[in-house]
Amino acid sequence: MANRDGFASSFGVLVAMAGSAVGLGNLWRFPYLVGTNGGAAFIVIYLAIVFLLAIPIMYAEFVIGRRAQTDVFGAFKKLAPGSKWGIIGIISIVCCTIILGFYVVVGGWTIDYMVKACMQQFSSANADFTQMFASSVQSSYSPLIYMLVFTLLSGGVLLAGVKDGIEKYSKILMPALFIIVVILAIRSVTLPNSGAGVEFMFKPDFSKVTTDTFLDALGQAFFSLSVGFGIIFTYASYVNRKESIIKMSAQTAIADTLFAILAGVAIMPAVFAFGLEPGQGPGLLFVTIPYIFSQLPLGSVLAVLFFFVLFVAAITSSISLLEVVVAYLIEEFKLKRRNAVITVVLVVTLIGVFCSLSQGVLSDVKIFGLNIFDLLDYTSANILIPLGAMLIVLFAGWRMSKADFIDEITSGGERKVKSWYLTVILMSIKYLAPVVIGVIMVRGLFF
Repeated sequence: MANRDGFASSFGVLVAMAGSAVGLGNLWRFPYLVGTNGGAAFIVIYLAIVFLLAIPIMYAEFVIGRRAQTDVFGAFKKLAPGSKWGIIGIISIVCCTIILGFYVVVGGWTIDYMVKACMQQFSSANADFTQMFASSVQSSYSPLIYMLVFTLLSGGVLLAGVKDGIEKYSKILMPALFIIVVILAIRSVTLPNSGAGVEFMFKPDFSKVTTDTFLDALGQAFFSLSVGFGIIFTYASYVNRKESIIKMSAQTAIADTLFAILAGVAIMPAVFAFGLEPGQGPGLLFVTIPYIFSQLPLGSVLAVLFFFVLFVAAITSSISLLEVVVAYLIEEFKLKRRNAVITVVLVVTLIGVFCSLSQGVLSDVKIFGLNIFDLLDYTSANILIPLGAMLIVLFAGWRMSKADFIDEITSGGERKVKSWYLTVILMSIKYLAPVVIGVIMVRGLFF
């Protein structure tokens, strides 16, 4: 264990964790969920779930991962030998693999649109961007090429390891990502008639809240913060014990939430300024945004910046998903990092091929009424991630000793945590989180 790779600095941990959290979930998913769930009312519910549920679950994952100092499967073999708790590791590995199957496809779309932006294909307001998006994703070959490029780039970062790969590139990409989105947000709110979009983002309308709003908010919070599918476990295992779990988890959650809101500010005012539909779903980025850029001065330049932001957000999350599976292969099967990365890239590419083709030539292939892409998305978001989160809180709250939990979260007593806050954390993990996750899982699966 002495030769095990790890993060070199506190800032490196923060940007890597933030890179995992800040991804397409913020730029692609969050704005359209805000749009389809009544605007600011969704944000209020989302924030409540983040701070009451997601952050305590992050603490639980961080405690388990750092205490075990191994991969997500090995963690439970080490902390609960001879038990069946290792199923959490299996769920995490399967979940990361199938998320990657469709995530690399969307990552490929970001490269495709970055290329289109460089070729100034968004310069004409008369272009049919709906047809452009349909043609791009339904093609039998170009999405596969872009998907492969995206997957290979993600794998290339991982080949360098944790300190020289994940940490090094996150230190460059995350600040760049933040700066570009700030620029886009400033431009968006200064558009004529953009005030309606700002009001939509920040004036709650609770009359539009339904039970689906809570389900969407929970799924978004868990997906965005990487809760429930092994990323926090894996990154925590590389973190020095002197680092504060509470501080790092809180900083990651705050950075992710602020970025998601900032992304909404970059998109929604522009959507309203041009009289477009805020609740049109995932196409909001790949259909609506090109139209917006076609109407703006220097729109071609801003389009390149925006889709570069999408690409950066996608790849920082992709490498964290890949690392969960790579770490498992390295530590459980004793593969060299190079061989583990190649193996995972090949598997993910194979799944990605079917996900990509399910948007086109395989669109008639349905499983439970869903195409392959949508099936993997549904399975991960509605079943595996909540199930993983449920089992994690049950392990941390009921199987792990309270003394071990407190010892780890206080870094062996070196970090002072208020007794009342420890009580709140433990109560949330033991009682609140299992009940809420269980209710919402049942609601999502059966109603």
